Amino acid sequence: MAFHTRALLSACAMVALCASASAETITIATVNNGDMIRMQGLTKDFTDKNPDIEVKWLTMEENVLRQRVTTDVATKGGQFDVMTIGTYEVPIWGKQGWLVSLNDLPESYDVDDILPAIRGGLTVDGELYAAPFYGESSMVMYRKDLMEKAGLEMPEAPTWDFIVEAAKAMTDKENEIYGICLRGKAGWGENMAFLTAMANSYGARWFDMDWKPQFDTPQWKDTLTTYLDVMNEAGPPGASSNGFNENLALFQTGKCGMWIDATVAASFVTNPKDSQVADKVGFALAPDNGLGKRGNWLWAWSLAIPAGTQKEAAAKKFIEWATSKEYLELVAAEEGWANVPPGTRTSLYENPEYQKVPFAKMTLDSINSADPQNPTVDPVPYVGVQFVAIPEFQGMATVVGQAFSAALAGSMDADAALAAAQAATEREMKKAGYLK
Repeated sequence: MAFHTRALLSACAMVALCASASAETITIATVNNGDMIRMQGLTKDFTDKNPDIEVKWLTMEENVLRQRVTTDVATKGGQFDVMTIGTYEVPIWGKQGWLVSLNDLPESYDVDDILPAIRGGLTVDGELYAAPFYGESSMVMYRKDLMEKAGLEMPEAPTWDFIVEAAKAMTDKENEIYGICLRGKAGWGENMAFLTAMANSYGARWFDMDWKPQFDTPQWKDTLTTYLDVMNEAGPPGASSNGFNENLALFQTGKCGMWIDATVAASFVTNPKDSQVADKVGFALAPDNGLGKRGNWLWAWSLAIPAGTQKEAAAKKFIEWATSKEYLELVAAEEGWANVPPGTRTSLYENPEYQKVPFAKMTLDSINSADPQNPTVDPVPYVGVQFVAIPEFQGMATVVGQAFSAALAGSMDADAALAAAQAATEREMKKAGYLK
């Protein structure tokens, strides 16, 4: 009997070994945001449905991820089979032929259900080059109790003047409560995402219609000066090192009165498992300055397949799973509707269960109010709300972000930072042939 058992176990082990040897491994590069960490935790649902595919995850901080995937896709390095990329990269890389088209996703995937604003940003010449994992705009998240204590009431559509006043009134540095937390970490997708969107509402723009940089204008000076003043007076110490995740941690531990950032953060700040202030959070639209543009952005973290992959079919199966209606239902069953990845599908916002989520409507309104085709008060030759959709933007905006982060750290003043931004941007635009 023992011999038979051993033989049977040995046969089973051989079968398992053969199955694992025949399984194809796909490598997925993603960002270390909460929704992606959750997706990683749910991988078993995918591998159970696709036993012939194994998944290897590489999770990175935002700036590192961008650097790694940009290098890999440009050289067709083939390190990754699925990449997490944003609304900035997709149209540029799609045009370059660096991404695999997703136009052949099955009918059951229901591509028409993707929100038009999000889908439009991921489509080039009629080809869908990435599927949105979550879509976002930005909005104000604030502590209702601290606002009340300051004797103020947050309007649904606040102005920058109100935000500055409220930030100062809510600050209590002795008790480590800061009226406002904003991105200060240098990076084109870090502090420059926030500051470019803010600048739009101040009437500023990156370039005029002749591609001349505009950092030497009064509108940019107003933007940067307001940001630096309010952060110095009402922001946390060391803010020049803070990006999305650092500010999320500050807000969740009760140290921020207001935080203007990605709408996707709403589920994390209202989750009692993670947030000490979960029951005290209110939401409002991103601020405006009376010029007809709000300081909110439009973004989708999306899954795309680099043209260098040898595993296109398996990669498509993964993307279909991770961005499907069924995945949203899986997260809802495991974690509740408030924690599903937001901002991608019309059907989610029509779901009566999701409509009960306190931030659902504000997220949708914020996404719908962003206009990448007309992002600024005055006309511009570019598309993109918190970025300029040209290949050179990534490098330029990182340099500008470093100057603005240095100004926040106190190592240069606003005038010097703006002069550095103007000089660096002019230099790059001449080199790229936009300017003579």
